[in-house]
Amino acid sequence: MKKDITDQCPQGTGLDAVPGDIPSDNVSTTTLTETELASETVFKGRLMHVKRDRVRLPNGGESTREYIVHPGAVVIIPLFENGDLLLERQHRYPLRRDFIELPAGKIDPGEDDLTCAKRELEEETGYTASEWREVTTIYPCIGYSDERLAFYLAKGLQDGTHGRDHDEFLEVFRLSFAEAMQWVKDGRICETKTVIGLFWLEKMLNQGW
Repeated sequence: MKKDITDQCPQGTGLDAVPGDIPSDNVSTTTLTETELASETVFKGRLMHVKRDRVRLPNGGESTREYIVHPGAVVIIPLFENGDLLLERQHRYPLRRDFIELPAGKIDPGEDDLTCAKRELEEETGYTASEWREVTTIYPCIGYSDERLAFYLAKGLQDGTHGRDHDEFLEVFRLSFAEAMQWVKDGRICETKTVIGLFWLEKMLNQGW
């Protein structure tokens, strides 16, 4: 299994935090870290919270940072033996429209990523998988949230019974990988985590990532 993403991503300080052999003339060793001085919760919701922090800047000054605290989520790339994908059509209220998406869901307190991925796939779609591969972790909203998305490839799919929440409505369907990539190209698939997941799958299938 791959290392946790925190072992691979820069933490805001110095050349030694940057992955890979990067020439020192391309990356400064000057610290860019901002330090928390005070923090307050502005809004506490069922899913996420909004915080406002006062921070010390790298130059010694002060500023304010407003951001969303998110529990994190998993994204599943369910791949059938013939190369078809298992996708969902779901209405997203903030944008008042339906989206085509990969199965995904938030991580419960104390739950590890893979356990969450297995649970969410079955709860949302009714499918279970016999083969799991950790793909990558991304941070989609770094300017205003600490949300992270852990991606998993799921194979050996077996249909069963879903266990969706009472307020969760979605349609599950199969689509060939070629069609899915065409839908990305023509804009029918335009949701961030799904586009990222499909491009990762393309690299895994065609370039051995």
